[in-house]
Amino acid sequence: MKSTGITSTPRRKPMAEINVVPYIDVMLVLLVIFMVTAPMMTQGVKVDLPETTSDPMQAPKDVEPVIVSVDANGAYYIEVGDKGSDPMPLPTLTEQVNKVLSGRSQRDVLVRGDRNVDYGTVVRLMAALQSAGATSVGLITEEPEG
Repeated sequence: MKSTGITSTPRRKPMAEINVVPYIDVMLVLLVIFMVTAPMMTQGVKVDLPETTSDPMQAPKDVEPVIVSVDANGAYYIEVGDKGSDPMPLPTLTEQVNKVLSGRSQRDVLVRGDRNVDYGTVVRLMAALQSAGATSVGLITEEPEG
């Protein structure tokens, strides 16, 4: 027999398993990224609320609250659940609130007014909300410190 110089090595059978360790590492990195960025994604208007002591209002859990905000500059914003809006004039806000409340049986609206906003601005807002169909208008405040 002649030797050709080629040795026959047994062929390896292909491995049909997936190595999941890199995928777990990627998943953990993404989890950390989402945990860090989730608090930054909350929407809303920065409002310096007045402080007072009062009993909390009980709201139904199955209905998203309608919150109208007035910032220190007198700009109006509407928030329905997690969806916020850009600043808008009072007539546009009244139309938006009317659209939101038209399909609801619970027609309560909450107002977040900055402590530095003019009192007349909040009163005009409350009157506009009632004309838009709000049956109850509540004011959001913060607990006083100490």
